[in-house]
Amino acid sequence: HVRLVESGGGLVQAGGSLRLSCARSGRTLSSYTMSWFRHAPGKEREFVAAISRSGGSTYYADSVKGRFTISRDNTENTVDLQKNSLKPEDTAVYYCAGRTSGYYSSSLNEWEIWGQGTQVTVSS
Repeated sequence: HVRLVESGGGLVQAGGSLRLSCARSGRTLSSYTMSWFRHAPGKEREFVAAISRSGGSTYYADSVKGRFTISRDNTENTVDLQKNSLKPEDTAVYYCAGRTSGYYSSSLNEWEIWGQGTQVTVSS
């Protein structure tokens, strides 16, 4: 059963930064388009960012554009999300996801593999 593992969550003050990482133990991620979603209390899980298989194309939700950066290292089998200028509304559980299609989608139902999530809390 394919599983992704997220790390790097925690508590940070508003304006601070965090870097999340997603890994797939023992198997390559290079054949997957990868993404990050988040799930805040009382809200539906929402798309945050995605990156193509090669890393040459990235996509962002408007709410994080200019503050978050998604990247990947296919030799290390990791996908990272650098989060700067964090706001209290960024508080959520962050999930990484992957799909074998070469196209990204903001719909969570289009993603085939998921991690368990990592909590990010931004205090005001």
